[in-house]
Amino acid sequence: MKVQQLLFAALAASGVNAGPLVGRQNGAFDSPPYYPSPKGGWIADWSVAYAKAAQMVGQMTLAEKVNITTTIGWSQGLCVGNTGPVDRLGFPSICAQDGPLGIRFADLITAFPPGITTGATWDEELMYARAAAMGAEAKAKGVHVLLGPSVGPIGRSPDGGRNWEGFGSDPYLQGVGAFESVRGIQGAGVQATVKHYIANEQEHFRGDGWAHNTVSSNIDDRTLHELYLWPFSEAVRAGVASVMCSYNMVNGSYACSNSKLLNGVLKDELGFQGYVMADWLAQRSGVEDMLAGLDQTQPGDGESWANGKSLWGDSLSRSVLNSSVPVDRLNDAVTRIVAAWYQLGQDVNYPPVSFSSWTTSDTDVLYKGANTGPIVTVNKHIDVRGNHAEIAKAVARDGITLLKNVDNALPIAESDTIRVFGSDAGPNPNGGNSCVDRGCNSGVLGMGWGSGTADYYPDISTPIAAISARAANVQSILKDDVTTAVKQMAGTANSKCLVFISADAGERYITVDGNEGDRNSLYAWHSGDELVTAVADACPNTIVIMHTVGPIIVEKWIDHPNVKAVVNAHLPGREAGSSLTEILFGDVSPSGHLPYTMGKAVSDWGSSVALVTQGSGKMDNEYTEKAYIDYRWFDKQGIAPRFPFGFGLSYTDFTYSDISIETVTAPSELPPARAAKGATPVYPTTIPPAFEVAWPSDITTRISKYIYPYLDNPSTITTGAYPYPTGYTTTPAPAPAAGGAQGGNPALRDVIYRVTICVQNTGEVTGKAVPQLYLEFPSGIKYDTPIRQLRGFKKIELAPTEAKQVTFELTRKDLSVWDVVLQNWVIPGAGAGGYTVHVGDSSRNLPLSKKTTV
Repeated sequence: MKVQQLLFAALAASGVNAGPLVGRQNGAFDSPPYYPSPKGGWIADWSVAYAKAAQMVGQMTLAEKVNITTTIGWSQGLCVGNTGPVDRLGFPSICAQDGPLGIRFADLITAFPPGITTGATWDEELMYARAAAMGAEAKAKGVHVLLGPSVGPIGRSPDGGRNWEGFGSDPYLQGVGAFESVRGIQGAGVQATVKHYIANEQEHFRGDGWAHNTVSSNIDDRTLHELYLWPFSEAVRAGVASVMCSYNMVNGSYACSNSKLLNGVLKDELGFQGYVMADWLAQRSGVEDMLAGLDQTQPGDGESWANGKSLWGDSLSRSVLNSSVPVDRLNDAVTRIVAAWYQLGQDVNYPPVSFSSWTTSDTDVLYKGANTGPIVTVNKHIDVRGNHAEIAKAVARDGITLLKNVDNALPIAESDTIRVFGSDAGPNPNGGNSCVDRGCNSGVLGMGWGSGTADYYPDISTPIAAISARAANVQSILKDDVTTAVKQMAGTANSKCLVFISADAGERYITVDGNEGDRNSLYAWHSGDELVTAVADACPNTIVIMHTVGPIIVEKWIDHPNVKAVVNAHLPGREAGSSLTEILFGDVSPSGHLPYTMGKAVSDWGSSVALVTQGSGKMDNEYTEKAYIDYRWFDKQGIAPRFPFGFGLSYTDFTYSDISIETVTAPSELPPARAAKGATPVYPTTIPPAFEVAWPSDITTRISKYIYPYLDNPSTITTGAYPYPTGYTTTPAPAPAAGGAQGGNPALRDVIYRVTICVQNTGEVTGKAVPQLYLEFPSGIKYDTPIRQLRGFKKIELAPTEAKQVTFELTRKDLSVWDVVLQNWVIPGAGAGGYTVHVGDSSRNLPLSKKTTV
């Protein structure tokens, strides 16, 4: 063993902070301590922002620092999250607003397709364009922090309620979505917040709102790094301003209290320079969470909504004065928040917040949460949409995935006799915005439900309206129950019968049709299977269109001889009809590919990923499948899916040929050691004078439920010996090998192999191909690895007969595994016989294979 390896192994064995994420104690998972919280500011790309932040923070009083880290309470400002301002220094109240597909609680905005549809495009340029448009709208509305993208959950369980907010059930695909989304949002000058960190894989017992019945996601160190952490590291590599920690426990510690995950993995190993924000009411303690690396709590209230009681606020002021929270830790938390504001250029001509999350009236009281204060203008109705409907339509359209097309049933013609069935084809009969946070499945399903939605939905393009505008002979029954009328209309001679079905899911605080966030089953809602079967029994040209949050089981009708075509339109957002008709009528060839696997039975996904739906207290959810989720599990178990991950048909045909591999850099087992960290801001560490948090004389009326930093009689507080957590020191102990830049060791991005292929359109219409590269690790290595892992994709448009060369670059990280002893990324294939590169159009159709020679 090399000297460097021996050193790492000795450090890990000795229990120094270099150790792995988990160990076993009395048969249970345990998350080790990692202290103190590493300081931000040592990355060159953030140096200017940190210098400005240090100058401002150095002038702040203790009360002003607490204001910025605590936030002022639910509904006390215009946004879902609001910091206290520091008016005398020019630092505003920072507005944080949902979400990952558009601005929640605002009008005249665009409801974009969710992440799962965006992932289904397999198009990096569209991922970026969507995010850039969302960022532009957020800035124009005065939002400083857009709470997205979401890459957690990753989709471990196919019935997880919020899977649709992310980009798909693969870390590489999610990672590309995260990277491009952060670039797009922040390119517009808005802070992005990647969430939910980490292993937040189900809604049942997620532990929100101070619920003590909480699932603990118990994950080994290697699985966390290679699967769940991967997309977060890509967001950090893109320079993300904020990371939101989740409600659930991880290895027995709440995610927002987990020092190993926040201090060790995120701030040290990944070099994260922004700030850690708690999900709303996900903070679980005061002093301990601050020490563990939490920088900002939201929405300020601590144990329940809008109760005016905070775990920080005046308690944080007290904790600093009595020395239980070191001044150094508070300074770093505040500096991280202020630096993010400077980093995105929000100190120059940033527009004020122009909408209210709490009322649609033009004017209202200033402090809505207390129902008091002067009457002010709260909604200015600024239209920020621009041409973003076209971007939304492009994402929805290019995510549409054609799963079956027998006898060229699609595309249909405008001269066809068209019959449309199912409520999913029409509008919500009660109005587009009749369900708060989309908490219903009525009319066309454009997105799931919960805080990750957008409310401005009155102008949705419905399928029935868009189809009727294109064809003259269209009749419809927009109901889901099978009636005599349905059967009679479906039996119309030579008709094309379009059956619309859906499956919904969302966040736990809303229950829809008995589904408490997570789905109760993987079948279509509203008796969709029965509707399809009834129509198909009568109509020889039945076409099924699905709007769904994730995989559904289609075995009851998929092999019906009259079901000629199946279209998965995912969740299209506002352009549901306009995007779909371009595919149905052949204006554009479908080019979406599945961002998840569609199995034939629930059991296909394995028993270990089943949701925990019963229990109390801390409920352990053992991730025994490790990295084997979705297609990796199907491959390992030899299970034939109904439709594999990455699958998608087209109206044309593509051939793949001429694979070649060039060795760019000779692979070495270990990357070079991390570079030394740069300088970080330095402040006095003396405890500030108590009068800095005394109630100011000019506050004569205290706003009810508003979170203040002030204390009565702060001068009576004395310092004392605080029992700091086990392992707490005053000297940082960084991971010895990983780290060194945003996203980790910069050497992980070194290109090792360059793979080139040729793709040709051999069909008769223009279409977009999605070549996908899957990597097979060498046999005989000591690490268990999935049979194949996605490590690259491209989307290219080709005219008939046109051919293009496509190049993929495989990096050191692509070729590596995480070694829990060395606490480093290791290339196990260096000198072990080489890797096998597979390229094709899905995880199960890979016509090209070639082995590396080094």
